[in-house]
Amino acid sequence: MTTVAWRAAVGGVLLAAAVLAFRGRVGREMPDFEVYRVAGARVIAGESLYRAEDGHWLFKYLPAYALAVAPFALLPTTAARALWFGVSVALLAVLLRESWRLLPGRRRTAAFVVGLTVVALGKFYARELMLGQSNALLALLVVLAVGQWRLARPVAAGALLAAATLVKPYAILFAPYLAVRREWRAALSLGAGIFVILLLPAARYGLAGNAALLAGWWETVTTSTAPNLVGQDNISIAAMYAKAIGAGGMAASLALVTAVVVAATAGAILWRRPISTPGPEYLDAAVLLMLIPLLSPQGWDYVLLVSTPGVMLLLDRIGETRWPWRVLTVACLALLGLTTYDLLGRTAYRVFMMSPAPTMAALTLVVLLLRLRLRHEA
Repeated sequence: MTTVAWRAAVGGVLLAAAVLAFRGRVGREMPDFEVYRVAGARVIAGESLYRAEDGHWLFKYLPAYALAVAPFALLPTTAARALWFGVSVALLAVLLRESWRLLPGRRRTAAFVVGLTVVALGKFYARELMLGQSNALLALLVVLAVGQWRLARPVAAGALLAAATLVKPYAILFAPYLAVRREWRAALSLGAGIFVILLLPAARYGLAGNAALLAGWWETVTTSTAPNLVGQDNISIAAMYAKAIGAGGMAASLALVTAVVVAATAGAILWRRPISTPGPEYLDAAVLLMLIPLLSPQGWDYVLLVSTPGVMLLLDRIGETRWPWRVLTVACLALLGLTTYDLLGRTAYRVFMMSPAPTMAALTLVVLLLRLRLRHEA
């Protein structure tokens, strides 16, 4: 069978599986997508986006994101879900393809790297589709920004990072990185893009209404964080301490100190990158993406989907590391990706998710990525 025929066959099988999944359980769920659709309907009607009565299903995104998803609110429910699901599957496929295509100095085959990445992160990909989330879009926009850096197009890279910030405000993490790296053109492009994103809803709500929306967004994000810290699926550094000693001042202080140390250490290592390193932007972006669910108090485990480039990089270089590091890499990936509810059962899975293990495994993967930089391997 030719390569083209093989890819067509695999694509056909995956497409059939996706259709069956949607027609089964997925199409009846997608609760996060419903949050988007409700926000889209509200922005069309000129109504408030941030309401306490929404309970757990609060809209926590920037007001402009409601404008972006508003077209889905105009479609019938089933059609809107089917379209979002199809786009999400396509985004995951493109994310895997682009992460592989841009991987610098590849050592392994696509089948090895991409295949094992899907195994390691498969449960997060599935969770993305079940919830109707948009983390794949966030990760893809960042990866595409890396591609623009490669082509010496910093303005385009900054614009893509601004688009990523629209999808998920987490991407603002790239702003201090660009400043430290003195990537001024990209930083200005990112800043200009964010300014437009913040101002855009004024076209619908007016300047005063837009200011009220931004204030509502900030209040929603800040007031809804504390209850989520002890949630089973939260693997952020803040959640790790809150689960261990209880949410409060001590846990918050420890989380802040740890987060600062982690961010400062990663920043110092990335800042000292050697000029001779091929494609250094890829590792930089991979580290920052992997830090997102750790540094954000809303760091749900499925957000680890955005670590796709980092996992690919680790798997591609695994043959060049000594066996203790190989074992540690495999153990962390297995600990995060292969510990499922169906495999462990309700009680054991909850015990695992409430322990520091998921957070420490993700932090270890960050350390392993930074080790590649220190060894001039990426």
